[in-house]
Amino acid sequence: MSKFCYYKGLYKVKVLTKSEGYWIIEALEDLQDYMDYKKVTVKLGEKSIVLPTDLHKKKTPLPQMPEQVNERRL
Repeated sequence: MSKFCYYKGLYKVKVLTKSEGYWIIEALEDLQDYMDYKKVTVKLGEKSIVLPTDLHKKKTPLPQMPEQVNERRL
């Protein structure tokens, strides 16, 4: 497969296997994730199972914090 994507728009990963519900990825850099409401670090080269909706073709910036948006409205 070896398709490169960005997990949650931030971390570069390689897609290993695709299925209907979940995809298996390999981390190409250390990344932070949440599992069962706990923060987990996925190391370089480790595999993880993710939803296809969490993968993006391009790197995207982080969304703005809600406080910044409220300040603009004032």
